[in-house]
Amino acid sequence: MNEPADARALRADVPLPDSDHLAPQRALLTEAFRQEAVARSRPTTAAVRGIPLPRRRFVLLTAAAATGLVVTGGAVVSLTHDTPGTAPTTSPASGGRQLLSAQASADTLELAAATVEKTGATEPGPKQWVYEKTTSFDQGTPRSAEQWTRWDGTGSASLPGFPRAGDTSTFDPDKLQVWYGPNQEEKWKKEGYDDRSQRQFYRFLATLPSDPDRMMAAIRKEHALGDIKGETAAQRDWREVDVLYRSVLIPPNAQAGLFRALAKIPSARVEKGIKDPIGRAAIGVTVTYAERTASGWQGKQELFFDPKTYAYLGETRHAAPVKIPKGADGRPYAVASPAPGTDPDEMTTARAAWGVVNKPGERP
Repeated sequence: MNEPADARALRADVPLPDSDHLAPQRALLTEAFRQEAVARSRPTTAAVRGIPLPRRRFVLLTAAAATGLVVTGGAVVSLTHDTPGTAPTTSPASGGRQLLSAQASADTLELAAATVEKTGATEPGPKQWVYEKTTSFDQGTPRSAEQWTRWDGTGSASLPGFPRAGDTSTFDPDKLQVWYGPNQEEKWKKEGYDDRSQRQFYRFLATLPSDPDRMMAAIRKEHALGDIKGETAAQRDWREVDVLYRSVLIPPNAQAGLFRALAKIPSARVEKGIKDPIGRAAIGVTVTYAERTASGWQGKQELFFDPKTYAYLGETRHAAPVKIPKGADGRPYAVASPAPGTDPDEMTTARAAWGVVNKPGERP
């Protein structure tokens, strides 16, 4: 008796699970292998002393993942050997760009939240500087800029520089421009305006719960993004999250909450097998507005993240095509299409590098 064949025959009418259905199991299996690799390459004190390590969590992970593998009768996950100490790469069976279903997107964002939640975070010292290099695209031409911001809010620097008030006769845009000002935090306390230092905003985010509903409620109360009449709650949350990711340093609890908040936006979907605006491997979280929103936007917006660390890499916006009016003869007017990468309605920015340094002009 061929039991496996007979068993498959009994379920011949059931379609094989698609890639989206198996995405959570693939993610669990990948994480299980990663934990096993780390455990083997970095033995704990208990292992060195000969004390057996607990294995229950690993067994549960692999058992859950194996459930997804059995129904296909073959391997779904392709694991490649990466740099030691990094997580293995998961290659989708179909390859190429993939737009995940709502459930698979939510599972991927929860994995991202659980991953960043475990990362450590050390707040910079008051006299340290947060460095960020960004690349934006102006009519298809990449332009890079570097910015240094002192953690306590008393200084900033930029390259290329830009002229400030006063005599500009000796101004050189290729020279690092450093500016020091009054204590921003003290001014904020006295005047109550919203322009906080990075340190103040970081500490505010660190107090937030990682539960997405409670976190977003607290952010809406404190972060003066501004209400727009007619905007839905989901549209407001997307706009808020989009702005928050522009902060270079975000504490782990808030990063986790932001991923969970994205998972609760009904139209948000995860894209895999893509590259960010400057060619790095990435996953994307995208929303597409078929109709113009209350904020005036219509089209696709996408946030890019590193597929292993889930660090923010940048964003892009593609405005919906303009509807061409028709003439008296019923034919649309002839309008020249912009060349690829030169569309003025496309906005793209990438975070090329970032980190904490000890003085302006230094790079991580």
